[in-house]
Amino acid sequence: MPSIFTKIINGEIPCHKILENDKFLAFLDVFPLVQGHILVIPKTETDYIFDIPDTDLADMMLFAKKVAKAQRAAVPCKRIGIAVIGLEVPHAHIHLVPMNTANDVNFTQPKLQVSQDELRQMAEKIKAKL
Repeated sequence: MPSIFTKIINGEIPCHKILENDKFLAFLDVFPLVQGHILVIPKTETDYIFDIPDTDLADMMLFAKKVAKAQRAAVPCKRIGIAVIGLEVPHAHIHLVPMNTANDVNFTQPKLQVSQDELRQMAEKIKAKL
């Protein structure tokens, strides 16, 4: 059965897209830790990030770097934190999290409740910095 991320890639589930190319997709997390939390995924459904072929994994990190630079320019923060957890969805993904303290990347804290309009506005702010 396709993962929720594959359904997003296929357009079956909408997302607030930040950047896309033939291999990867970056979009806002709808259950963010902080405002501007982005997920970067490969379009090929692979459960474990270290099962991604080396060249594709390197390309994914470069793609994430481009997204993170725009994210940092759009969202007031000290850094963009990066996390790979991989337990909640069986599709490899990178979390890009704007952070001012280490607690901003604490996945045990409650997620924000963000409206679709707030997500749309945030996506536009980040895309404008690409």
